[in-house]
Amino acid sequence: MSTRRVIVVMGVAGTGKTTVGRLLAEALGVPYAEGDAFHPAANVAKMSAGTPLDDADRWPWLDAIGEWIRSLAGQRGAVVAASSLKRTYRDRLRAADPGAVFVHLSGERALIEERMAARRGHFMPRALLESQFAALEPLQDDEAGVVVDVSGSPEEITGRALAALNAPADAAESAEPAAQRRLAAPERN
Repeated sequence: MSTRRVIVVMGVAGTGKTTVGRLLAEALGVPYAEGDAFHPAANVAKMSAGTPLDDADRWPWLDAIGEWIRSLAGQRGAVVAASSLKRTYRDRLRAADPGAVFVHLSGERALIEERMAARRGHFMPRALLESQFAALEPLQDDEAGVVVDVSGSPEEITGRALAALNAPADAAESAEPAAQRRLAAPERN
């Protein structure tokens, strides 16, 4: 995999986007950004109160992430954790970098709920998980990315993500089910 690519670690709350994103960035030797840091205070307050964001809330957030991605154009690549639940959100991020690749962290709802219950100090309440699953549009066949199961340790999840990102396009289909598919992204010159 080209380390000049931007990798967006996506998925519903509680899947480990921050932890896996940091580990991926470290393994690839590229900058990391936490998508939650790009939310305006009003978004954080809304989510903290248990109110799901709507698209109007998300556009400025996605645009801020897109600006960060654009600021890295032509550099060595980067990793950013951002839920990117809908195709339109991913399209907005791809507008900043058409070669962006998505790592969709996916897993059993019970496991994700358990992990959300165990975390401390995060503004996103478990009550919003249902709205996250309702909004989720899985990667489509024409979107560059991989789907990685979130069972196991962060290091195991990151290892599966790296293996899937580095696998030949046809290998992930026959590989272990924890890395469900790999889709090619355009190479940068």
